[in-house]
This record gives sequence, structure tokens and C-alpha cells, in this order.
Amino acid sequence: MRHLPWLTLVAFGFMSAGAGSQSISGMGDLPLEDRAEVVPDELETPSAVDWRTGTHGPVTLTGADDDPLRPFGANLFNGGFRGPRAAGLNPSYRILPGDRVTIRTWGAMEMNTVLPVDAQGNIFVPSVGPVPVLGTTSGELDARVNAAIRQVFTDNVSVYTNLQGVQPVAVFVTGYVTNPGRYAGNPGDSLLFFLDQASGISQTTGSFRHVRVLRGDQTLVEVDLYDFLLDGRLARPQFQDGDTIVVDARGPVVAVEGDVAEPFHYELTSASVTGTHLLELAELKPGVTHALLRGVREEQGPISLYLSLDDFRNADIRAGDEILFSADQRADTIVVQVEGSFEGPSRFAVPKNATLMQLLDSVPVDPASADVASISIRRLSVAARQRESLEDSLRRLETTYLGASSATAEEANIRATEAKLIQDFVKRARQIEPTGRMVIANRGEIADIRLQDGDIITIPERSDSLLITGEVLIPQALVYTERDGVRDYIERAGGFTERADRRRLLVVRSNGEVVPARGLSLRPGDEILVLPEAPVKNLQLASTLAQIVYQIAIATNVAINI
Repeated sequence: MRHLPWLTLVAFGFMSAGAGSQSISGMGDLPLEDRAEVVPDELETPSAVDWRTGTHGPVTLTGADDDPLRPFGANLFNGGFRGPRAAGLNPSYRILPGDRVTIRTWGAMEMNTVLPVDAQGNIFVPSVGPVPVLGTTSGELDARVNAAIRQVFTDNVSVYTNLQGVQPVAVFVTGYVTNPGRYAGNPGDSLLFFLDQASGISQTTGSFRHVRVLRGDQTLVEVDLYDFLLDGRLARPQFQDGDTIVVDARGPVVAVEGDVAEPFHYELTSASVTGTHLLELAELKPGVTHALLRGVREEQGPISLYLSLDDFRNADIRAGDEILFSADQRADTIVVQVEGSFEGPSRFAVPKNATLMQLLDSVPVDPASADVASISIRRLSVAARQRESLEDSLRRLETTYLGASSATAEEANIRATEAKLIQDFVKRARQIEPTGRMVIANRGEIADIRLQDGDIITIPERSDSLLITGEVLIPQALVYTERDGVRDYIERAGGFTERADRRRLLVVRSNGEVVPARGLSLRPGDEILVLPEAPVKNLQLASTLAQIVYQIAIATNVAINI
């Protein structure tokens, strides 16, 4: 195998060529010290950002008008905050009037009773008197009651207490929530429990960063739900009957999209923050290097800044800004894949100006099984152009025939039948994905073209059979016979169907080339495609349909039915 010292190949997987393997060029294996470096099979998802549309990036953000960005925390109230709660009380729960306390004593004093906490915050223990428990925590209750009883019964008495039940409370939930109202719960329930009963915070107008709990005219606590979303920290005030939860209006927001875990609107605590603050909120994908910052400044009007991630940390971020993060695609290497009959790794990282032959020199194959003269490439950009060309043809077909007028009732019936046929055909044609296959092998010569990121190089396996598909009675694979022609193989496959277009027979070569079958000498590995005939009397429509079927056959190697 010929080794190119200036070409660095990084292979995905472990390269191991057998004793009978050699490279495409037939020069043998690479020396052990020069073999490709192993890297993981999993490839990073390509950046969704296309920087070719402008100097600083695309002119539109990912979120379309019909699918606006959601606020960060939008899924918060899809959880189970209103679900069944665990039995028992928090040891830090503070006793309130109306709560019920179970007391059991034995020894010098025997008692088994349930005592309510009265309006003064006392429980009245028989033979002992009132015991103040208002504000006592659930964990401190046993010690408080025990001490009171032992002041009267000093010897030989044991005491057990339990907070049996608490007085329910009704809390008002208002402000920018979906369903403001008065909701019941326990004093120890969390703020999220009551917000969830109100169907959560309004995603368009409510604030996730400014939620207040009011008791009378006083603010008991102010909660920033970002603390809970990011760090799991949540204030736990003990609610009383008549407390009010107020969700303030949403504060200044910025839109974050691009190479992030999920695009969101992020609410800021002030009208201006640094990029560092925003990076503490947004989760970036690995490899992000730049940020496109767009917005409006009173002092200078619209701005558009393309910043490295380090520069973005010190950038001034203001309300209404849009930030698009990107892993800049100006890399020095591209990733290509090899499929088919070969040995060793299947993915390679190569210099972006590498050519096909430079790659193939590092791919070991078995000449007895690999058809190295029929190599082809599947390319994403070619598939995209094939898709666009097919879509243009289908659109012209719809425009030309679906909107045509009819002069008579008979003609109108014919048009309706044709329209249904066209609509069904277009629907099926749009579901077909072009292969993007490029023919690079011709008469044993392989074109040494420059590789592109995402290319898939196909090295077909040598075959002793032919495949007959399309409008034949028994589509199948048959053993290759040198003297047989196209018609002979079709007869062996049962012959043509009634819908077959006998004038349009195609042969797909192993190298991806699609050629008319007339006068062609077949080879092992060929595929015979019998295309359908358009079932319409309109000669112009029939010709158009046949042309599109032919176009699909070339782009996909599929004979689609009409």
C-alpha cells in the first residue's frame, strides 16, 4: 500500500487488514507505525447553523413564527406537584391553631387522648393544664409536652406525643398564572404545589424569577424558580390560611438558539447582564466556539456582533437580544465513511482538501471479493440537488395539470381522474429519498475527485447475479449468464406486467451508473429496472409522468409505480 506521509487519516474503529488484504491501489498494507489513529465511532451531530447566509451568520433564528421559543422552565409544571403527597409531617413544621396532638402516658399517670390546639396556641392536658405549643416544631413537640407533664408528675411517668393532623389552609394564587384562584392545601406544602394547582405560570407573560408569598401587607419570601431549576434550591415557607402567592410580570428576556441543548427565552434579573451570566443559564453543546449577538442599542441602533466565546463572556447582554451559538465549521478536517467490501475502520477524518485516491490508498481490501473498478460516492449535496430537481418537476406537474380547465362534462371527468392519479403519484414520489450517488468509475478508471464532509464511499462486492425489479411478474435475483441479454432475464422473471413500459428499460451498474438497456452487454452485479407506463390517454401527461419516473429511477434506483 502506498503511504502518503503528508496525509493524516484518523479512522473510526480499529484497522486490521488480513494477510490477503491490500489497498485499492494494490500496494499492500500500511506499516504498523503509520496506521490510522483510532477515535470513537460516535460522531458529533453537525452544527445546525449555516454561516453561508451572511457575514455574521443566518438572518433568521431557528424558531419560526408558528413555533415560538418557550421560556426556560416551561416544563416545570408538567411534573407531579399536585400528585399524592407522602404521609407524615416535616420535622420542621411549626404547630398552628387547629392542629391535633395525640398524647399517651403510662406509669403514675395513664392517658390516651387527642387534643386540639386552641386559638391561643395551647393544648389543655388533663391534670396538668394548658401547655403552649404554638410555633413549636413537630420535632420539638414531644420534649415540650414531656417537660410540662413532669412538672406535675415527677416520678414514674412516660410520655409519647404525635402530631396527628394539621389544619388545612386556603392560599390565594394570583398574578400572571394560568388560573388564578383560592386553593386548598396543607401548611407544609411547597410553593410549587399551589402554583401547579393554578395550572402553572403563564408562559407568555409570567415571571419565573419573581414569585412572592404575602402574609397580610408583608412579603414573607421572594422566590426565584431558576434556583430550583438549576440547583434544586427552593424556599419552603410554612403557609397559613389567607396567604397569597403573587407571580409578577415577566422581566426582560433574551432569546438563545443554535448549538444549545434546547432553545429558550431566558428571563434576566436586570435589564443588562454579561455574557458570563447567560452562559451560567444556557447549556451549550460540545465544541461551541462563537456566538452571534444581535439586538438594538439606544445609543447606536441595531447591532450584529460575531464574537468568540471568550469575547462573548464580557459582552453586554440586554433585554430583547438574540444570541445564536455555533460550533464554527471552519475545521481543517472532514469526516468520510466507507461502506461495502473492505477491511478495517469505516470512518475517517481526513484533511478537507484530500482526494478520493488518497483515502483509498489507506483502505485495505480483498481483491478477490471487492469490485474496486465500480467504486461510487454518495454525497449529501448531490442528494439535496436531486431532491430539489425532483420537487421542481413535481411542482410543475401539479401546476400544469391540476389547474387546467375543462370545456365539457366528459373532459371534466377525465381531468378529475387524471388529477387523482397525479395527486397519488406526487404523494408517493415525495416520500422517496434520492441517494446522491455519484458515478466516478468509468471503464476501470476512478476519478480522483476531492472529498466533501459526509461523503460515503461505496466499494461494492463482486457478484455472480443480476437483479430484475420493477414491472415484471416475479422480481428476483438471477445467476448471471454471459450469453443472455436483457429480454432473456426478463422472461426468466416471468415477463412483463400489463403496466410495463417495454420501451423504457434501464440497467443500473454496480458503480451507480444508470443506462438504457437497448444494445447493452450485461455484467455481473447489474440491476434491470422495468419502468411503468403511464395509464393515461393524454400523451403530454404520459410523457411528463414517464420523464419524472425516469428521473426518480436515476436518483434512487427505484421504479416507482404510477
